[in-house]
Formats: sequence, C-alpha cells, structure tokens
Amino acid sequence: MRVTDSLMSKSFLRNLSANTENVMKYQNQLSTLKEVSKPSDDPLKVSKILDLNNSIIQNDQYKTTINDAIQWTNVQDSALSSATESMQRIKTLIQYSANGTLSHEDRQANKAEIESEIQGTVDALNTNFGGRYVFAGKNTTEKPFEVQKNEAGEITGITYSGTAEGNGNLSREIAPGVSVELSTDGRNFMNAQNADGSDDLGSFFSEVLTALDADDTEKLSGLLDRADQEIENVVSNRSKTGAIFNRLSATLERNDSENLNLKTLLSENQDIDLAEKYMQFTMEKSAYQASLSMGTKILQTSILDYL
Repeated sequence: MRVTDSLMSKSFLRNLSANTENVMKYQNQLSTLKEVSKPSDDPLKVSKILDLNNSIIQNDQYKTTINDAIQWTNVQDSALSSATESMQRIKTLIQYSANGTLSHEDRQANKAEIESEIQGTVDALNTNFGGRYVFAGKNTTEKPFEVQKNEAGEITGITYSGTAEGNGNLSREIAPGVSVELSTDGRNFMNAQNADGSDDLGSFFSEVLTALDADDTEKLSGLLDRADQEIENVVSNRSKTGAIFNRLSATLERNDSENLNLKTLLSENQDIDLAEKYMQFTMEKSAYQASLSMGTKILQTSILDYL
C-alpha cells in the first residue's frame, strides 16, 4: 500500500480525535466521580443504575412508613399501660368497697376516685398521635371514646364512636406486597359480652357506680371477676400491639440491610475508582500530548521539503 502525506495526515487527525475523546471521557469521570454521565456512555449500565435508584427511593418510602408505624405502636403501648393502671386501681377500689364494714361515705369517696380512674381510662384510649386518634379505627380524626353522664353530671358509662362496621384496623404496606395491620379498632376495648354489643365496658362501669350508690356489697363482690376480665382484655390487646412492634422492628432491620446492599450495588455500578481513573487519565493525556507532538512534524511537511 502506498503511504502518502495525505494518508498520514488523515490517520493523524483520526488518532488525535480518538485521543481527545478519551481524555475528555476520563476528565468528565474525574470531575463527576461517576462512571457514566449520559445513556450513550453505557446504555445497559445506565438502565441498571436507574433501576437501583428507583429501588432505593422506594425502600426509603417503606422505611418512612415503618418508622411511623413503630412510633404509632409506641404511643399505643404507652396509652394501654396507663389504661391498665387505671383499670387495676378500679378493681382495687371495688374490692375495698365490697367490705361490709365501710360506711356509705367511704364508698362515695371510693366512687369519686373510680370516676376519676374511668375518666383516666377514657383519656388514655383517646390518645392522639400526630393529629390522629390511635384507637379510633379508620375514623382517626374523631375522638372515639366518650364518658356518658346523666343530668346530675354523674358518670353512667362510656361509649365508642369509632369504626362501627367491618375491619377497624389500619393497614400499612411495609415492603413490596407485604402489609401489616395496626391494632386501631377501639371496639376491642369495649369487650362486649353479647353478640349485639351489649354488656360492654361501659355497662360494667355503670354497674359498679350503681352498686356503690346502693351500698350493694354482694354486687360489688360479683363484679370483681368482671374487673379481672376487663383488665385481661386490655393486657391482651397490649400484647398484640407489642407483637406488631416486634414485627415492625424486624422489618426495619431488614429494610436497613436491603438499603445498604442497594447503595453498595449502586456505588459499584456508578462510582469510579479514583486512583485507577486518574492513572488512566494520565496515560491518555500522555498519548494525547504525544499525538500533538507528532502532528507538528507531519502537518508541517509541504512540497518544499521535496525540492
């Protein structure tokens, strides 16, 4: 093949262009610290990076939901702890009032304290978290429990005005295709003894207060077993909340582990090895400078050099 000055010039310009592109490529990678800056650099890798970024964003959203649910269950646990203490105190006062040696005035004093504990129980079950009532079922913006009073201002029981039909628990998606139900149905605490919803916690309180007014020690003694049932019901629901908390905590750990793995994969595909890229940049820069040096000799050749 005949090698001409024109062929040499074209070859030089082609190689110089390639060297310039390589220098620019590594310069961009060093400037951005990223392997690719546009889809044309490596379409497959860019697609994988986009998928990993979307997975990280989704994972962070699930983490926010999990943390909110954990805080929700913590608030519920604290409220049920307070409700349990109030119920236990009510049982103690019922047991004390069943003593036949007490006077009517003593029982009225106990009644006043029981009314205070009933109000404390209702306040605990009306606990609000971030503008949402934690035991209101799905009607989280409406106060679920209310103390009922007669015209004289005396407590006659309590009522529940939260979710009345269907499942009253709130559902939260904590992973792709995985949901958890928060124990928010306040009907569980009313503990109705009959299918029609009658003979519940409110009627129990009413019977206790009526028996105290009548100095009915036999009735008060009979209500002790019912008091144990109501306390056990609150404790049982608190245990369910604890189980949900444990599940959420385990899910949060898995979420953190998955998030770390995703970010590690993203770094492996997206981030550069700074030392390696700098070495490659230096080599390409040397090749580029050598091309320029050779170009000064090739491009200066003219017909005068042959005369």
